[in-house]
Amino acid sequence: MANTLLRSILGTVQREVDRALRRQARTSGRPRPVPTAPSPARGRAAEPSAGYPGDFRGRVEIAYAPHPDGEPDPGEIVWAWVPYEEDHSQGKDRPVLLIGRDGPWLLALQMTSRDHDRDEAQERRAGRIWVDIGSGAWDRQGRPSEVRVNRVLRIDPDRIRREGAVLARDRFDAVAEGVLRHA
Repeated sequence: MANTLLRSILGTVQREVDRALRRQARTSGRPRPVPTAPSPARGRAAEPSAGYPGDFRGRVEIAYAPHPDGEPDPGEIVWAWVPYEEDHSQGKDRPVLLIGRDGPWLLALQMTSRDHDRDEAQERRAGRIWVDIGSGAWDRQGRPSEVRVNRVLRIDPDRIRREGAVLARDRFDAVAEGVLRHA
């Protein structure tokens, strides 16, 4: 058991070192945005980003570009701080689907395992539109998930806590269609 734990820890450290080296290589020669707050350590509860500019407004350039490199990319489900719609200083850590970029920010859609099919009319009256994406590796309990397609969040890439999974292309395309129809 100790060997397994040690291998796991060493693997995590190696991934973090590789991630830092890739980030440095990508940004060398380019000015890097100054972070607004320190990134939370992986595995700890996320915190709100200081200076959150608000939800994204406008037409989203949706992209599907997942890469198994340890960096967050559109098409991947990750865990990050999601500010409440009514008060951006409060929120909670939850899974989000990355769908694009806005300058230094990643664009994302919040997810839930709560089934909104039963209360769809109520959700629509409240201004929330959800698309079913089924279940996947992002949920340890294997519960079906839904993605909210009419609220696009900005996420600081350095504040993503962990990666959950890559969403299959056909499911991503269904979500993209919902975003284009309702955003």
